[in-house]
Amino acid sequence: MTAELKMLIGGELVEGDATLDVVNPATAKTFVTVARASEAQAAKAIAAAKKAQPAWAALSREQRQGYLNKLADAIDANADKLARTLTQEQGKPLPEAQAEIAYTTIFLRYFGGMELPVEVAQDDADLRVEVHYKPLGVVVGIAPWNFPVLIAMNKVGPALTLGNTIVIKPAPTTPAATLMVGELAASILPPGVLNIVVDQNDLGGFLTSHPDVNKVSFTGSTVTGKKVAASAASTLKRLTLELGGNDAGVVLDDVDVKKTAQGVMASAFMNAGQVCIALKRLYVPSKIYDEMCDELATLAEETSYGDGLQQGVKVGPLQNAQQFEKAKKFLEDAKRDGKIIAGGAAGDGDGYFIKPTIVRDIKEGSPLVDEEQFAPILPVIQYDDIDDVIARANDTNMGLGGSVWSSSIDRAYEYAKRVDSGTVWINHHTHFAPHIPFGGAKESGIGVEFSAHGLSEYAQKAVISINKH
Repeated sequence: MTAELKMLIGGELVEGDATLDVVNPATAKTFVTVARASEAQAAKAIAAAKKAQPAWAALSREQRQGYLNKLADAIDANADKLARTLTQEQGKPLPEAQAEIAYTTIFLRYFGGMELPVEVAQDDADLRVEVHYKPLGVVVGIAPWNFPVLIAMNKVGPALTLGNTIVIKPAPTTPAATLMVGELAASILPPGVLNIVVDQNDLGGFLTSHPDVNKVSFTGSTVTGKKVAASAASTLKRLTLELGGNDAGVVLDDVDVKKTAQGVMASAFMNAGQVCIALKRLYVPSKIYDEMCDELATLAEETSYGDGLQQGVKVGPLQNAQQFEKAKKFLEDAKRDGKIIAGGAAGDGDGYFIKPTIVRDIKEGSPLVDEEQFAPILPVIQYDDIDDVIARANDTNMGLGGSVWSSSIDRAYEYAKRVDSGTVWINHHTHFAPHIPFGGAKESGIGVEFSAHGLSEYAQKAVISINKH
């Protein structure tokens, strides 16, 4: 079978040694067939990246920035087509897909303009000690299916800016829009600087253990992240792992309930709840518990779900059949362990739809509270003591994000400092930007993305110490 979308290897758009059908989660039917790589083709991609890296690193930072800006320009020029394809393969509503493509170019331009200048650690009569940031070499970037284009390009940007070359492996269920970006890059970037290969979850170990790969940047589940770390350990590759989260939102008793409920909904149900930093469990004091539950239930019932290409849809389908089955299991847990007050069932149609769901009268011990649901299902947990609830919110092996909601920023700030996570938001949740460091605590990741902190993870720090005598 001929692929409708090809891979990018060594500057060429190539057929795969196999093909892969990509399913539209709103219909559960194939909508495009793409090229799929063999292990030999993955090896060619790594070899192409290795061959291209010295010349790419030899360019000035401004020259590399120019290439990234041209790629961003091309993505902008094809944004409508990319967004529609993204909705078809991922499921998210078209406005969210359009936002993802827009953020992609914003991030690419930002990373392209960044630099890590030489730092002077000491300069006196005896010594001058400098810290230099050098490219690592070949990077493998493994992207997830929830934000496939944005996250892939958030690996490409910093890697290429510093003079590395990269092999991107999109998730098997969402490779199409990323391959379309590869089509654009083929006529913009020098051959081998960016390579894109598709697999069926069978090439990750090969890519992450390959001796010519110097760094792996992985975004995905904690379970898979541990496998990536084990694979990369054979050659002590540099690692950045952005993994799962079970973000808690802690509401204080002085909030404006309606306003807070709207903020909670915006986070918890974005991308059908399939966001690593989405608010996934909400703690509400007894004093306002009933009022908050009622308001959330009303908002959930008013939230339209369906095919993301349909106008007005706010929640699309879950991205794949496996996630759909997991979500239905969480609904069973909700019925057993709590009280469903909105939604609570699979949606209509052939796609992987879950109605926006609110669950009350539930507590820790239920899988819906203790695990990352990655679905439009929000458990609302009652509490009486704020010190106790902070401890309960922290009692998890994950620590990606968290939030505290209050009409008093000073009061919220004191509790926010006690939340064990990489990011804590006050009166909002899920905000991120290229200039803000982003990383997880505990088993939610290793390393940092974005900002100069994240950029430095794509560099070898090299010290030059000069004896002046």
